[in-house]
Amino acid sequence: MAILVTGSAGFIGSHVVKAIIARGIEVVGLDNFNSYYDPKLKEARINEFLHDFSFKNYRLDLADFEGLRQIFKENKIDKICHLAAQAGVRYSLEHPAVYIQSNIVGTHNLLELAKEYEIRDFIFASSSSVYGGNKKVPFSESDPVDSPISLYAATKKANELEAHVYHHLYGLNCWGLRFFTVYGPWGRPDMALFKFTKAISESQPIEVYNMGRHRRDFTYIDDVVQGVLAAVDKCQGYEIINLGNSTPVDLEYFIKVIEENLGKKAQKNYLPLQPGDVVETYADIEKAKKFLDYNPQTKIEEGINKFIEWYKYKNYY
Repeated sequence: MAILVTGSAGFIGSHVVKAIIARGIEVVGLDNFNSYYDPKLKEARINEFLHDFSFKNYRLDLADFEGLRQIFKENKIDKICHLAAQAGVRYSLEHPAVYIQSNIVGTHNLLELAKEYEIRDFIFASSSSVYGGNKKVPFSESDPVDSPISLYAATKKANELEAHVYHHLYGLNCWGLRFFTVYGPWGRPDMALFKFTKAISESQPIEVYNMGRHRRDFTYIDDVVQGVLAAVDKCQGYEIINLGNSTPVDLEYFIKVIEENLGKKAQKNYLPLQPGDVVETYADIEKAKKFLDYNPQTKIEEGINKFIEWYKYKNYY
């Protein structure tokens, strides 16, 4: 068996590649190594984090349909685990075209090639952002998600809708996984944990949005990988499934745990709520438990400690 993993040099993607290869399954990786954040970190994930794991990795943009088709011609792909995306809510306000090309066109190209090459199982990354400003918590997969408040969220909702069409018309098994604020070693430098750790370490102020009145369902990378692998194993029909920790954390407490691990106090610059941002995320994970035997184990204190231990000894920032 060979599994195509898109976003193979990304945070979640590189961890999934490692876990799949560790099972003895062949991986075909694909990533465009774009400059949304410093590509040095992406190169390091491939060359250091995945140094002992042999796999074919292509450097290609998903919007390049003919280039993508060539990968399918060269490899016998049995399943697709589509984790590549242009991420970031705030970035989408300034660079909307990038999100259309990467998230809409790129996902469409993969679905078309899955149909053409008769690849039945299509597991893809969605996002908790699709819940927008929903007030009911925890967020359940049955909740309405028709009012996105960022372009990023809108592209993820569009991915879910198009996947349903390909399931209905062509019989593809499509499972969309709504990730809730994934964090951990090798994480993205545009996310709060990385940004706060770097700033506090360097005695720089941190920007605390919504005057600190945020709550986030932080989900540790190892728990997410367990859920993704289960989806790869069990994908059947069409499903949307939350992958969160189901334990929202107050932003002020999150910062406190970082301070304790670094032994330094943060200089806080309090700011209003940002356009496109949500106040709280909170995953209902009953469906994930039922379909994936999903059982997140990592508490926020342990997860932050593991990230900071990694951060202290790596030089990609």
